[in-house]
Amino acid sequence: MARKVHCVVDDIDTDGLDFPPWPSADGLRVYHEVGKPAWQRWMAHQTILINEYRITPMNPEQCAFLEREMVKFLFEGQKTMPPGYHPAEPEQD
Repeated sequence: MARKVHCVVDDIDTDGLDFPPWPSADGLRVYHEVGKPAWQRWMAHQTILINEYRITPMNPEQCAFLEREMVKFLFEGQKTMPPGYHPAEPEQD
């Protein structure tokens, strides 16, 4: 049976994450307070940040940047987009 949490992002009871996603107090907070749907939205946004800023997850400074952005996205309602970012146009058949 899936673990349930009250997601502070979506203000609903939903499936919680299977494990803390980040090795820190912020990661534990996400584990206890964020549901899978909100986490998936963060993961999509994180992918944009990693690609646009060319982040290497092994770099401690860049990991700290991602953690700060995660907190802003999930708990402060802020979505920082890279300067000049334009989403790709959907392909048409």
